[in-house]
Amino acid sequence: MPFLLLALLFAVFSPSPPAQALPALEKASVEASVDALLARMTLTEKIGQLNFPSLAFPPDEQLEQVRKGRIGAMLNVANRKHIDAFSEAARSSRLGIPLLFGIDAVYSFRTTFPPPIAWAATWRPKLAEAATEAIARETSAIGVNLTFAPMIDVSRDPRWGRVIEGAGEDAFLGAAFAAARVRGYRKGGLATAAKHFVGYGAPEGGRDYNGAQISVSELHDRYLPPFKAAIDAGTDTVMASFNTVNGVPVTANRPLINDLLKNAIGFRGIVMSDFAAISELINHGVAADLAEAARKAILAGIDLDMEGKAYDKNLEAEVAAGRVPVSAVDEAVRRILRVKFNLGLFDKSREPALAEIDEASVRKTAREVARESFVLLKNDAAALPIGTDTRAIALIGSAALSVNDHSWYGPAGYQKPETETLLAALRKRMKPGQQLRYAKGFADDCGRAFGDKDDALAAARRADLVILAVSEDCDVSGEGASRTDLGLSGAQQEMLEALVETGRPVALVVETGRPLTLGYAEKNAVAILIAWHPGTEGRTALAEVLTGEIAPSGKLPMTFPRSVGQIPIAYNPLPTSRPSTGNRYTTGYLDEDVTPLYPFGHGLSYTSFSYSNLAVSSPRMTPDASIEASVTLENTGTRAGSEVVQLYTRQLVASHSRPMRELKGFEKVSLAAGEKKTVRFRLAASDLAFHDDHGRAVVEPGPFKLFVGGSSTADLSAPFEITAK
Repeated sequence: MPFLLLALLFAVFSPSPPAQALPALEKASVEASVDALLARMTLTEKIGQLNFPSLAFPPDEQLEQVRKGRIGAMLNVANRKHIDAFSEAARSSRLGIPLLFGIDAVYSFRTTFPPPIAWAATWRPKLAEAATEAIARETSAIGVNLTFAPMIDVSRDPRWGRVIEGAGEDAFLGAAFAAARVRGYRKGGLATAAKHFVGYGAPEGGRDYNGAQISVSELHDRYLPPFKAAIDAGTDTVMASFNTVNGVPVTANRPLINDLLKNAIGFRGIVMSDFAAISELINHGVAADLAEAARKAILAGIDLDMEGKAYDKNLEAEVAAGRVPVSAVDEAVRRILRVKFNLGLFDKSREPALAEIDEASVRKTAREVARESFVLLKNDAAALPIGTDTRAIALIGSAALSVNDHSWYGPAGYQKPETETLLAALRKRMKPGQQLRYAKGFADDCGRAFGDKDDALAAARRADLVILAVSEDCDVSGEGASRTDLGLSGAQQEMLEALVETGRPVALVVETGRPLTLGYAEKNAVAILIAWHPGTEGRTALAEVLTGEIAPSGKLPMTFPRSVGQIPIAYNPLPTSRPSTGNRYTTGYLDEDVTPLYPFGHGLSYTSFSYSNLAVSSPRMTPDASIEASVTLENTGTRAGSEVVQLYTRQLVASHSRPMRELKGFEKVSLAAGEKKTVRFRLAASDLAFHDDHGRAVVEPGPFKLFVGGSSTADLSAPFEITAK
């Protein structure tokens, strides 16, 4: 497996000069080192390696536990002083086994990037790789060596707040970004934890921690591909999910963890629990007490107990009673030691201090990600960008003054980098004769209540163009932030309606971590720009896009529904016996259109593109062959721009009903005005396999259709066929 050949990147033990790249250990050397160390360990020391507590204050008792070999990893230690103290304690233990230090460095440490859903909106995995490398360098510089990322759960339900951390609704796109994120974090010096295995993104009702019901074929075709991609890219650990799948908590689910992840897929790294998830098996009703929870988790294949305290308190007694074999403990310890050896943690070298990080370079990457992540949903009459003929602009909304970066972590003792506000960035870009009037409008950054509404309306009435900047309520993205109402939060919808009633054209700029229901805006705003939560450099990038210095090029990684009642909704449903025709007795709703407000893959530019000359190299291929699809893309507008060319397929006849469309290729292409380019995709028959009810991948001969265009609704198509050998 690739992760066994990791370069020995860094460790946290001594204040020595910056580490140089060290040669990779051979697999045999790693395994021999693991076996030799394991043979010297007592049962107490072995169980200590499985213990992953959160930092407590004061840390004196935990430091003593480390010296005794009773702790193998530490959670939420993000302070250089504390890391040094715990590293010294580990070094002074009998065997001197180094610690893993893990935190949620997901999309920020010191510099805040747009969140991962925005990375997916760029449709450029290389940008996500650059982002995670930069984040990892900032984080690993203080001695942290593990991030609880990437979160690669596929989700078709924006009510679930954690869609902000993932790549959206599609397994193919999700797999591409999962691999890129793993590569980036690891290049930057962090071990990764691909999470949450598996099905955490499919909770009933979109309610965090709820159970999921997933068929075998759906599990393999929709939810596993990003994890397989992350494992192939070298993820060091996998985090099990909190939830139940088909009634069994994943933390105690041996068929999923041991049989599928470890044996069938072949993952040889650490499988860790989520926070306190082993102890929560009691809440799930599958364990009567903490001892039973520990027993079920270790036998299911959970190697590392994060903050559950179950292994530390109970495993010795469980082993002594014969309920847990020593071999199960040894296997878990072996995986943990293997990762520590492969990370180079036994070598006394480390990355440079935080002060040596090139902040300018990190910020440049953050701005590039933000620029390409913005999605222009609507732009009637070319309302954007702000032209020189637009003399009076009203900027409304407290979000335009906000520097809230929605980040999770920052290094202790450092202030966040300065963040330019949207108001300041736009003022710098006003041309001679242009006037920018600002009105806060709301009482806080997230528009929970009005500030001076009348002042905002007065500014709007004097404007040629009104820009309303809104933000999804600051408390409703991320973990534990499920919603039933996906409209603009607080007083922001009422403000939008009042501004529209002035009769002035209104462009809506939305900072969000999830798809929202924007039906009123679709009908009444002249433009809608999704800015996600843009991060440290994001408001500057946003001003660049609004004024036309940069053209938007983002595409949606998740479908935007018309109403919450359509959820779950995605571009790739299975066909029904009665396709929607508007007739009552066909699939649909009595009170809502069946189509989404904005489809997966949608996104406009300031220029226009046309697709033509779609061709396939052969109309037929055998199950072991491939074909090439080509299409001509032309920039038919008056300025340069970038377009994401998307390839979808549909299997028309099969033994199982197959999705209406499936993403199978994409490429972001930049063209000057009037420029053409032929874009080519290689499509193998194996790419069209699906899994049957037993989890077996099958490629079935039969007719197919491929579609190419700028969104999942692409109508340029060509037929082809897979034939029997």
